[in-house]
Amino acid sequence: MAGPLAGVRVLDLTGVVSGPFATMFLADQGADVLKVEPIGGDITRRSRAPLDKTGEFSALFISSNRGKRSLSIDMKTDVGREVLGKLVQQADVLVQNFRPGTMQRLGLGPNQVRKQNPRLIYVSISGVGETGPYAKKRVYDPIVQALSGFCDIQAQPVTNRPQMIRTIVADKTTAVYTAQAITAALYAREKSGLGQHIQVAMLDAMISYLWPEGMMQYTAVGREQTAADPNDRPDLVFQTSDGYLTCGTISDSEWQGFCRATGDPELANDARFATPAARSVNATARINKMQDYIRQHTTAEWLARLDEADVPCAPILRRGEIIHNEQVVAREIITELDQPGVGAVRQPKPAARFDVDAAVIGGPAPRVGQHSREVLRDLGYGDAAIDEMIEQKAVRAV
Repeated sequence: MAGPLAGVRVLDLTGVVSGPFATMFLADQGADVLKVEPIGGDITRRSRAPLDKTGEFSALFISSNRGKRSLSIDMKTDVGREVLGKLVQQADVLVQNFRPGTMQRLGLGPNQVRKQNPRLIYVSISGVGETGPYAKKRVYDPIVQALSGFCDIQAQPVTNRPQMIRTIVADKTTAVYTAQAITAALYAREKSGLGQHIQVAMLDAMISYLWPEGMMQYTAVGREQTAADPNDRPDLVFQTSDGYLTCGTISDSEWQGFCRATGDPELANDARFATPAARSVNATARINKMQDYIRQHTTAEWLARLDEADVPCAPILRRGEIIHNEQVVAREIITELDQPGVGAVRQPKPAARFDVDAAVIGGPAPRVGQHSREVLRDLGYGDAAIDEMIEQKAVRAV
């Protein structure tokens, strides 16, 4: 497969989303990603309602594991560890997201396996890190949202009740940080010839992600809470006479454009909104005032007015509308591919577009152990030995 990471071999020992989503980006960019699954398969294969008769493919699994190969082994067996040891010697990258200490107990910790392969880039993804009082906690996305401030920044403006973001933002953001760190380590290895151990904690990633604007009032030491708290104002969802839109009025030109779009000559003279600082201090009054105007006309009429005035704006799309949106269609962001056993499935194309070594979806998600025989043969095992492994339930193969 072509792509900027063509020739890079990745051992993906991860489950759920943070790890699989990260390695899927690498697969899109040309890496040979071998998903090493337990005999029962990744638990996300059975997330919600499976899409196929075998029960192996959920939408979540497909969207985090496309373009990979699958080897299914029991890593707790001697055979499983022997196979992994051989794979480690050939790999460029190993990614795992077991609870801290698990890989060391299996004899597959970073110091242990990098003795066999000093060029290996070993990546450990964890919930809250491998040190500290929470290190042994079982962690999922909502736990990290709670600890990182995301629930607070989503708090209800009136009651200040914290709220979760209704998507697994911590898992997916950590995946992006991880994929970027891996490519940085691959570049560093080109210069040094050596791999390294990378640790990415979901909590670290989300605090870093939140910080620029979400922690403004805590950035200057000794002057905490002097900046406006975003919880104190309504959000930028405006109701029109027939739907919803959003628009931004950060700069003076954008605010003046909005004033022109309203057709009310007096709005531009309101001193509360005359400067960026004044609009920030009086944010709630400004947003409520904007809503008063916006509810008087349709979404289409407002979008036309705001575009004419060069004010950032967009309709607020329901999820079912996204795939038909004119910008999404024009950019061909969403494509279709055949997922065996399921049929046609939609997937977004890789977001980073390379003009040389283009990233592409490398194919559908694999069945559990779909490539077990192929991988084991490449490692030098004969068919009789492979059959014995399968009979002993140390390996699963299609």
